[in-house]
Amino acid sequence: MASFATLDALSERFSEARVLVRLDLNSPIEDGTVQDNRRFERHARTVSELAEAGHRVVCLAHQGRPGRDDFTHLDQHAGILSDHLDRDVQYVDDICGATAIDAIADADPGEVLLLDNVRMHDDELADRDPEAHANSDLVATLADAADAYVNDAYSAAHRGHASLVGFPHVLPAYAGRVMETEYEANSAIATREFDGQVTMVVGGTKATDVIQVMDAIGNKVDAFCLGGIAGELFLRAAGHPVGHDVGGSDRFDEQWERNEETIRAVLDERGDQIHLPLDLAYADEYDQRAEIALWQIDEKSTSFLDVGSASIDSYRDIVADSEAVFVKGALGVFEDERFADGTVGVLEAIADTDCFSVVGGGDTSRAIGMYGLDETDFSHVSIAGGAYIRALTGEPLVAVETLEHCRPKTEA
Repeated sequence: MASFATLDALSERFSEARVLVRLDLNSPIEDGTVQDNRRFERHARTVSELAEAGHRVVCLAHQGRPGRDDFTHLDQHAGILSDHLDRDVQYVDDICGATAIDAIADADPGEVLLLDNVRMHDDELADRDPEAHANSDLVATLADAADAYVNDAYSAAHRGHASLVGFPHVLPAYAGRVMETEYEANSAIATREFDGQVTMVVGGTKATDVIQVMDAIGNKVDAFCLGGIAGELFLRAAGHPVGHDVGGSDRFDEQWERNEETIRAVLDERGDQIHLPLDLAYADEYDQRAEIALWQIDEKSTSFLDVGSASIDSYRDIVADSEAVFVKGALGVFEDERFADGTVGVLEAIADTDCFSVVGGGDTSRAIGMYGLDETDFSHVSIAGGAYIRALTGEPLVAVETLEHCRPKTEA
């Protein structure tokens, strides 16, 4: 378990404080409209707890990166967060200038502010270590206007950015409820002991991430159930004529070249743990879902978009025999209902058991809501992507390390 201080410690020390809270509200934007998602709902719990306790809550968050289409201001985010809180969120069109400082000073107990996109300040993405970030204008100015800092942005905890690692060096610093619960659940595969079978369902489009996880935690996992691009690449390594680009696709060959050696090594070392797809699904000439068994594939002439029924049945049986199941990545293109069978079928199997379960990655967790599954049927549904990968592989999360390192100062 992490040794950071939590909101429980903050409530014992402060009343009606001015609290800086780092959230991760980074969201898809469609036709100029910021999309609501699970992150707003989760972070609203932390913000609401602080506001209801009478603190003046000053939220920091980011959206996109400079130069990208989704790099924009946070006025829409304030409206969405307000809906989840059922209280007004005042959007402040400033980050650490006079407008922001005045708004923080004028805030009443229980009031919630959202400052503008913190990545619009040059200090946020500067290449500095945490101590240097602590001395930046961004951190120093806001710290002077606040009493305490809360980091609730677990999904960005692998980033060493100013608003994530600078404040704990200059303010009493605490983990929010999202940071606390995400860290505990996502670290379980490395920190908990399970008496029964541990299974990991791995898929998605980023094979490199999946392979790194399999390589790093193979000794903790009894069964890997593969799908998505990673599944095809492992099938290719096993000698099947799949896992390469067709019809203008550019996702397979480049990832194969980059990861072939590791894939073959993992397959050779952990072959008895790895369960590969038995069949694959594609769109036929009538644009309907069709399936083909591996032994029937002479060459890949079309894109495969899901695992097939035999694979799903096999994976369901494996899940049913598991004490713990971790999911990273979808088994197919579940956004298209024709090719959601693999992803949804395995999620349904997990929901039907009483195993400890963590569903990680924003894309995969979206399938729970899209197909009417109940989030409470899973032990934890993570809103993290990159941080989830690092937690699974045991890599350090710099923002978590900073909270831990600075705890003695927080409790002084």
